[in-house]
Amino acid sequence: MTCSRRQFLKDTATTTLAAALPVSTMVFLTPGELKAAVENKKTRWTFLVDTNKCVGCGMCVKACKLENEIPYDAPVTRTWVERYVITKDGEAHIDSPMGGRDGFIDDKIRDEVIDPKDITKAFFVPKLCNQCENAPCVQVCPVGATYQTEDGVVLIDRDWCIGCGYCIMACPYGVRFFHPVTKTADKCNFCYHRTSKGLEPACVQACAFDARKIGNIKDPDDPVTKTITTKRVAVLKDEYGTKPHVFYLGLDENVR
Repeated sequence: MTCSRRQFLKDTATTTLAAALPVSTMVFLTPGELKAAVENKKTRWTFLVDTNKCVGCGMCVKACKLENEIPYDAPVTRTWVERYVITKDGEAHIDSPMGGRDGFIDDKIRDEVIDPKDITKAFFVPKLCNQCENAPCVQVCPVGATYQTEDGVVLIDRDWCIGCGYCIMACPYGVRFFHPVTKTADKCNFCYHRTSKGLEPACVQACAFDARKIGNIKDPDDPVTKTITTKRVAVLKDEYGTKPHVFYLGLDENVR
């Protein structure tokens, strides 16, 4: 039986560590468990999108890519904007070229030209990770690389991610993807490196029309909390029971 040098060193280190520790201490914590021990339990980040204010300019997508090191020309993005055009026959025509990064300057929707006379309404819908309370992606990750902080944000530890893709398949909102450079799972995390320091996510900061907001749902005086509790808001795919924490104002019934 042969053994590589790398495997020999790995086995030796594991055996030595096990021998040096009492059995009761041999518990391997995931990144999520470690972070949960020090998180602030008085905060639960929640996002608010006002579809009445979104003009589909794409500035949020640009800002997100630059802030989070997502290759600018890659066909993946942590947040995106969808265009909905509803015609008289009740059909919803939807597109999001390059995630809406460059706005919607083409009259064609998926190479289809729609007669303006047939359009009953048109609007834009920003989308991003819903930071679900019952996050399917967390449940299916076999190594604990996807985990949830005490303030509700689902994060990914790239050092732990093995690229199995289970989380991507489990997400009912289609927000996850493989990062083209790191080859690990990626998604929106409310710009956690910013929000955890009291700063706004890049997309919120970049929106000139105030269509995106972030707030603490546990703070009754937070403007976002007040809107959610006093206005008519909606969430995406509520039937899945994931308890998403991205709320929408003015969400049309045609939005999928």
